Amino acid sequence: MPSVDVRGIHLYYCSTGSGETLLFVHGLGSSERDWAFQTPAFSSDYRVIAYDLRGHGQSEKSAGPYSMAQFAADTAALLRVIDSRPAHVVGISLGGMVALQLALDAPEMVRSLCIVNSAPEVSVRTLRQRSEMALRMFITRVLGMRAMAAFIAAKVFPEPENAQLRRAMAALWSQNDRRAYAAASRALPGWSVLNRLKEISCRALVVSGDRPYSSLLQSEPRLAEIPGAQVVIIPGALHAAPVQQPEQFNAALRAFLSAQTVTPADESVD
Repeated sequence: MPSVDVRGIHLYYCSTGSGETLLFVHGLGSSERDWAFQTPAFSSDYRVIAYDLRGHGQSEKSAGPYSMAQFAADTAALLRVIDSRPAHVVGISLGGMVALQLALDAPEMVRSLCIVNSAPEVSVRTLRQRSEMALRMFITRVLGMRAMAAFIAAKVFPEPENAQLRRAMAALWSQNDRRAYAAASRALPGWSVLNRLKEISCRALVVSGDRPYSSLLQSEPRLAEIPGAQVVIIPGALHAAPVQQPEQFNAALRAFLSAQTVTPADESVD
């Protein structure tokens, strides 16, 4: 699987299938492997691109600081380099934030948006929010990535029936470079596009779980303010719908994408 030079760094990506581009953007501390249940399901109909954000997976671990605008600019540059624009962009958690930023900074790159288990801002205002952010940074800096991976996995996959998935994801997340993970984490507090949601002009699907995940993402319901946004709630998908409930997530995404290919000429006339 290839890597390309993008804005002075190497970004790793994988590409499969052909047709309109369907770009998947992973979450904090993850990689293109987040989309193992989606790549084979959609590559028969789309050119599926999944890549590793800077500082993640097999992409270059460039020195920080990182920012959401930087992640979005990297994404736009990648789409240009591999000639895959505009794209249907699907992002989870941090990836959803990158997708929102991309749609605002480079709308010509985005055919549609699917924002999964994410939010339009990361608020660190209340005591609870400050405490949560401080705890995450303490674990990362002092206890290391193995402890951080176990902490996050327990929050994302708390149910007993998710024990195997919890262990598997913790093992993947523990492989993160500690400094790059910390740099990506520091890109979150204070980031917001909350007041710009109405500027998004492409069609959007918002996928959420049925329970809140983090006080830092309390603005998640505000994603419904994107003009014309379709909102889907997936029971049992706390913060990782594509892996916790892949069949339901894939069905929702496929229905959303398929609806966009319908033209007036395709519609029957009574």
